[in-house]
Amino acid sequence: MSAHHGGGQHGGGELSGTFDSDKVMGKVYDSRVAGRLIKYLGPVKSNLSLGAGGMILRSVTTVAVPFLVGIAMDRIIEGDLVGRNTMVLIVAAVIMVGWGGRYLEELFLGFVGQKILYRVRTQMFDHLQKLSLGFFDRNKVGRIMSRVQNDVQQIQELLASGMLNVLFSAVTLIAIAIIMLVVNTDLALLTLTVVPALAIVAFIWQKYARRAFIRVRRAIATVNAQLQEGIAGVRVTQSLTREDVNAEQFESVNREHFTANVEAARLQAAMWPMVEILTAVGTALVIYFGGAQVLAGQMTIGALVAFMLYVRRFFEPVLELTMEYVEIQRAMASGARIFELLDVEPEITDDPAAPDLPPAKEIKFEGVSFGYSPGTRGLHDINLTVNPGETVAIVGKTGAGKSSLANLITRFYEVQEGWVTVDGYDVNSVTQQSLRRQIGVVTQDPFLFFGSIEDNIRYGRTEATREEVIEAAKKAGAHDFISRLERGYETQVGERGENLSAGQRQLVCLARAILANPPIIVLDEATSNVDTHAERVMQRSFRRLMKGRTCLIIAHRLSTVTRADRIVVLDQGRIVEIGSHRELMARKGMYYNMYGSLLAPGPEPQSA
Repeated sequence: MSAHHGGGQHGGGELSGTFDSDKVMGKVYDSRVAGRLIKYLGPVKSNLSLGAGGMILRSVTTVAVPFLVGIAMDRIIEGDLVGRNTMVLIVAAVIMVGWGGRYLEELFLGFVGQKILYRVRTQMFDHLQKLSLGFFDRNKVGRIMSRVQNDVQQIQELLASGMLNVLFSAVTLIAIAIIMLVVNTDLALLTLTVVPALAIVAFIWQKYARRAFIRVRRAIATVNAQLQEGIAGVRVTQSLTREDVNAEQFESVNREHFTANVEAARLQAAMWPMVEILTAVGTALVIYFGGAQVLAGQMTIGALVAFMLYVRRFFEPVLELTMEYVEIQRAMASGARIFELLDVEPEITDDPAAPDLPPAKEIKFEGVSFGYSPGTRGLHDINLTVNPGETVAIVGKTGAGKSSLANLITRFYEVQEGWVTVDGYDVNSVTQQSLRRQIGVVTQDPFLFFGSIEDNIRYGRTEATREEVIEAAKKAGAHDFISRLERGYETQVGERGENLSAGQRQLVCLARAILANPPIIVLDEATSNVDTHAERVMQRSFRRLMKGRTCLIIAHRLSTVTRADRIVVLDQGRIVEIGSHRELMARKGMYYNMYGSLLAPGPEPQSA
């Protein structure tokens, strides 16, 4: 037997509590985040280059058009028809080149964005599938979904176009400033006097915008969490007629999201008029002082028109840079949140040299103590052996620790003290996949995936034939009801199988376990949510399933365990009794009292 102790293995990236970085806006530039984000561009660098080429073409034409328009105006004023026509054709050609550049930019950068979105989401999904159950115990699904959806979208926009937009705007801004200085230095310097005012406005604006976007980020995370919880628990909500209360609660968080977005939109809307005002001031200065130069013969009308166009185009990239400043902050924060999630290490990991577990049948608990959180104990010094081919039932009151035993056998969690072994192999010393392939688990909450009944039965053995699927369904007692459905095994089940009854879902899950053909079966409260008829059908199926297999039955209904070879009674995480049904009844201990209370008649109804 392996002497590996069952202490939990916690990776350095593990988050001990819930993660919530939604309060953090992020730096404008975080070298660690940027370095990891850049790696996603490697596989799409050719498309990125073509998109950047299109952006450069657009940038060149943006700078060239005002200059060419100015020359065309001078040709018109001079009465040079040939020159006018030539310039018209040149301007048209340049504009068409700009359109072509825009097409290349949108086409290839769009592909880059979608490819990045595909890669990051796939990576995050794969990573989430490998995280231990403790992680999901601590973190709300809605917040995880917010990272997979909203944060990934944010960095996709940054990598696909945001960084290039910043580069495009900066280059365009510098190019226009240089051309203005070359065309008319005095007029350019006069026009650029409004830039400090714009810088001050932008600085003040981004300070308030940053707070607004933090509020938006926190609000959407809360909305996602509330929405996911509301949809997942809709059955309970309707059964307790809490629709109105839940609607009020969701309306509250949704209104917070609404007001946060309105505030952010208000700030964004305020920035445009400020830029327009400063642009108008710059244009007025050009008209006033440039017009004087034209009248004095120091400047041509074409040059004045070109200068006015440049002034207008000068402030557009300034506005773009201001907006991108906040977007980069948001994207850096999103990148930090994504990598925080990707850096979470599974709490339960395989040793690199861990062997695969061969077909096994014996389960043994030796001095096992366990709790779901540090400092707590739900199980105390459990010593139990389930022999090959034996059926052992675990019973006890709610919270006694019954399901914890099942979680430890499959190594969904790790013991704090002691060992859990299967055929002498410490479950910590073998690969998780080989261990779980040996153990078929049927839980009290039968989970079906969206798809056909056949796909759900085949979920654990995708290579199984239709005949094997039908045979497993017959052994589970599910074939009759499946055959009565209009499309039989091709019947599509809704999310979580809600269009089937609880008993039908449980029978499909049982067929899934049978098809996997594991040597060890764990039935964790498998009949607790089904009616009496379904329970009888399942009991017959269980008896067929148990033949030749080691079986552990965790049950709240004592009627389901009377045929077990042995019954283990748990109380507050400790074994208090072990024996057959007959032996425990004769002992008249805790099991006897539990069974007696189950069979005791209820109070007689009072007359009306």
